[in-house]
Amino acid sequence: MEIKIQNIDTIRESAREFIQNIGEQKVFAFYGKMGAGKTTFVKAICEELGVQDVITSPTFAIVNEYEVNLNSQTSNLNVQSIFHFDFYRIKRLEEVYDMGYEDYFYSGALCFIEWPELIEDLLPEDAVKVTITENTDGTRTVTF
Repeated sequence: MEIKIQNIDTIRESAREFIQNIGEQKVFAFYGKMGAGKTTFVKAICEELGVQDVITSPTFAIVNEYEVNLNSQTSNLNVQSIFHFDFYRIKRLEEVYDMGYEDYFYSGALCFIEWPELIEDLLPEDAVKVTITENTDGTRTVTF
């Protein structure tokens, strides 16, 4: 599937389209260069899922947890929590073992993972690879 993000003003529309097409999947690995818009897109997805918390990059915390406020968008997803990871600062896989990654990845909650290439060996087999590419005209293309 391919979704085009025309600009920041239309990102929520793109996030809605993403949500409508995720099916039963729970773990999403977001790939893209620095500045491609991974965090911004995850934030838009969380907002569309009814998250009321302030949504920030978990660069230093490694993982943020958000509560989903059940609404028409989320009722068919059967989730109450979202875990948002940023593994950019991970230096060794032992750090991920120590944080108990399995408890998150296999919890049944939605997991959005930035910089998954640093922990690729630990990703569940059914993790959905999401790639965000910045195009020359400033738009973004999301493929999964």
